[in-house]
Amino acid sequence: MDGPRSDVGRWGGNSWQPPTTPEPEPEPEPDRRSRGGGSRSFWARCCGCCSRRNRADDDWGPEPSGPRSRGSDSRGVRRPESRGTGVNAAGDGTIREGMLVVTGVDLLSSRSDQNRREHHTDEFEYDELILRRGQPFHVVLFLNRDYESSDHITLELFIEDIVYVDHEDWRQEYVLNESGRIYYGTEAQIGERTWNYGQFDHGVLDACLYILDRRGMPYGGRGDPVSVSRVISAMVNSLDDNGVLIGNWSGDYSRGTNPSAWVGSVEILLSYLRTGYSVPYGQCWVFAGVTTTVLRCLGLATRTITNFNSAHDTDTSLTMDIYFDENMKPLEHLNHDSVWNFHVWNDCWMKRPDLPSGFDGWQVVDATPQETSSGIFCCGPCSVESIKNGLVYMKYDTPFIFAEVNSDKVYWQRQDDGSFKIVYVEEKAIGTLIVTKAISSNMREDITHLYKHPEGSAAERKAVETAAAHGSKPNVYATRDSAEDVAMQVEAQDAVMGQDLTVSVVLTNRGSSRRTVKLHLYLSVTFYTGVTGAIFKETKKEVALAPGASDRVTMPVAYNEYRPHLVDQGAMLLNISGHVKESGQVLAKQHTFRVRTPDLSLTLLGAAVVGQECEVQIVFKNPLPITLTNVVFRLEGSGLQRPKVLNVGDIGGNETVTLRQTFVPVRPGPRQLIASLDSPQLSQVHGVIQVDVAPASGSRGFSEAGGDSRSGEAIPMASRGGA
Repeated sequence: MDGPRSDVGRWGGNSWQPPTTPEPEPEPEPDRRSRGGGSRSFWARCCGCCSRRNRADDDWGPEPSGPRSRGSDSRGVRRPESRGTGVNAAGDGTIREGMLVVTGVDLLSSRSDQNRREHHTDEFEYDELILRRGQPFHVVLFLNRDYESSDHITLELFIEDIVYVDHEDWRQEYVLNESGRIYYGTEAQIGERTWNYGQFDHGVLDACLYILDRRGMPYGGRGDPVSVSRVISAMVNSLDDNGVLIGNWSGDYSRGTNPSAWVGSVEILLSYLRTGYSVPYGQCWVFAGVTTTVLRCLGLATRTITNFNSAHDTDTSLTMDIYFDENMKPLEHLNHDSVWNFHVWNDCWMKRPDLPSGFDGWQVVDATPQETSSGIFCCGPCSVESIKNGLVYMKYDTPFIFAEVNSDKVYWQRQDDGSFKIVYVEEKAIGTLIVTKAISSNMREDITHLYKHPEGSAAERKAVETAAAHGSKPNVYATRDSAEDVAMQVEAQDAVMGQDLTVSVVLTNRGSSRRTVKLHLYLSVTFYTGVTGAIFKETKKEVALAPGASDRVTMPVAYNEYRPHLVDQGAMLLNISGHVKESGQVLAKQHTFRVRTPDLSLTLLGAAVVGQECEVQIVFKNPLPITLTNVVFRLEGSGLQRPKVLNVGDIGGNETVTLRQTFVPVRPGPRQLIASLDSPQLSQVHGVIQVDVAPASGSRGFSEAGGDSRSGEAIPMASRGGA
């Protein structure tokens, strides 16, 4: 990562103040309950009214350690004598004869009790009371004598709710769904992977509360979703505060886990809870997946969002500036702005009382550490409505997010005197498609219209110009040239890893006169973040076009040509530049395409029943003619399988392997079992299967969470075979 950059233009007037005390070095912790404050009840740990702490909301110091506060029993139930002036005691705290005394409280907290069922929290693998806001619940009070009409009992509860979603299907999807789809690749070649959020798995709620504790967030502030989501955005990445995940885009993951190998959030969060150390490694979809888990676990409706052709504006110009020399060859040392093939972040639902009316609803939260926000690597929450209309003066971080989804790509050419001139503006190149998983299905939902007006419309152009007027280059559009009668379109086949491929550029003369085009194609590999490697192939061609005619320029690329240059995600960048002799029109375009990887094939062998052993078969064929070394499989699924790591060893070139694994379901209903494969030679290989789990005979199917997340050796291969 580069060092922190300026925050100019990223913030509104009211900025969030980080803690002034230095973060202590993390220490290994075997279990949250062993912490000094960890023995306090669930209510006391997340509700300010129950904890009775008198700290101010702006006091972000760590939770003090020490024994459980006086007045609470081992279950966290407050005893009558803990209230100095309650109805159970006289003014001096003395319990008098004949006084009605509460001798016990049953919170009906077990997973099979009424509260947990009615509040949709019975999936949490805990036996403590877990409630959702805005819904009645039941409490049983045990008294020292019969209740009489003259007696009075007072219950004092404080509840704040500004995250309520008034759609049952939304609540089912964005709060209760334990798995989802995350999209990646390019707009023309969209890949998808299933992610296990696992917000109800045993230990995950503890991990989420630990994250808030670790940041020193006061209990009284935890009812504010703006503050909570902002803290989670900062804490899911490790920068500044030793948060959950260490970001790594280098391609070297030898000291941790390749981000492409994760299949869910559970293993990551449990590791952070268990050790207190940041987990290596994450990239954008991992940060977003973990953020979805944490916010859903805390009761905020959250979804995972993918933005294709996502811009990273480094100079707050709100444009993507690309510089070329006199011959239209890219000047990479000047190209600090970048366009990610895709970027993944989160939407979470909340009211925004800190903003003017009209900005409630979906808010962007991004935990991927790209730029600092008031000195901290976090981003959001930012109203999607403010992004759509270019209102970049709204907090938090609206200018940066607007540039990600709706900036223009501006091509600059160096002139003979060393100055730069705008030769082309590409208006529809950024934020070309914004998607999320659809409600109640595994289909993809296009939500681009929520983030931007239709491309090219008057409203969309107004939003862009409104935003750019607040940027560092407010007059960028004043020097545009407009003669454009030759059109250019790029075509790339659906390339498969290990095979040859071909890219084509189609030129069309839309004018009434003959046109001659000098075209230059440069091909390089690229990380999905837009960081490119050296150019490894180029083609030059001159094309003559009659009026109304089209012609095609092709570039064949052999596997042996691109293999030595491959990086993560297997993506390539085609830079195209051209010049029309007769009119002086400049042609410029960047096109990214990916090389597709194979899928894992999962087959369930037999019926799945809670508490009974079940078996799954995994089949994989190596698509490469080379040996895959140090192959690792991962397997995870909420209610099915705790995170499991299988070290398989080597898989020969074009070889097929089959292995079987057993698991014991602990919760009934439709579940997702997710697997991945990773090796130094091949990554981004996934598979998923739906498992419909029947309840155990004579029960609701609940069982203590079983298994562990330790690494293990794979059971013997059932078969190995060649292509």
